[in-house]
Amino acid sequence: MSSASATLAVWASAWLAGTAAPDDVLDALAPWSEAHDVLAADDGTAALTDLPGPGTTPTSTTLLLAAVRRAAPRGSARVVLPAPGDVRGLPGPGPFSREATTAGEGVLFPDAGLGVVPSPIADGVVRWTVHAVPDSGPVPEYVALNEAERDLRGQVRNAAAALSYMGVARHRPGVREEIAAALRGRPRALWPDGMPPQALRVLQQADEVDAILSAANGDAPGGALSASAAVARSDALRPIASAVRVARRAAVAEAVRVLVSVPRT
Repeated sequence: MSSASATLAVWASAWLAGTAAPDDVLDALAPWSEAHDVLAADDGTAALTDLPGPGTTPTSTTLLLAAVRRAAPRGSARVVLPAPGDVRGLPGPGPFSREATTAGEGVLFPDAGLGVVPSPIADGVVRWTVHAVPDSGPVPEYVALNEAERDLRGQVRNAAAALSYMGVARHRPGVREEIAAALRGRPRALWPDGMPPQALRVLQQADEVDAILSAANGDAPGGALSASAAVARSDALRPIASAVRVARRAAVAEAVRVLVSVPRT
């Protein structure tokens, strides 16, 4: 499942490296929404990219790809998955960082000086808002996939313990089925040939832990948490959510590294 931003970061990087076609990128985005459109965040970005600006008719993701390629023909992308209090990977204060934090995701094209943030604007429509990001900030700290996977496995145990501690399973006997159904109902991400198997495994594990988090965040039917219990739950789940974000970023970064290093045919 991962996220629409992870999908765009991986596929756009493969396309820029010459190992995927533009239509491959568009097809990969399809599970996330029936339609995708693109709009520049402001008039300055519109002039810079030749994309439509505020108050005009949105364009397609095809023209977004064209704008990225004009700016950086051999660049790549990186996913950002910020949350309040966790701004790792963001370029610094500004509209892109603010919108990405609100959405919980975004894509930076550091070489192109652009960042995009997806958001649903109507049933079946996702809009990618394009921002000029002239300074993408420092290169994010490298996290080895082995390390991310090991931490994520540890957090699976922590998540199970947290569910037990907070009585989720006791108050909701069907919680395991609920988690499985949530996983089945999520979009099935498409990935390029040559995607590193370990990266795929870590993304799948992250999705599973994320589904557990969603279950743990749900109140028992007919009841509400006290303020102190809500704080305790938030404290217990925060490091687990952080591990999920770290694992997803590490998996996408490794996939991008591998895919852009493949020789052009």
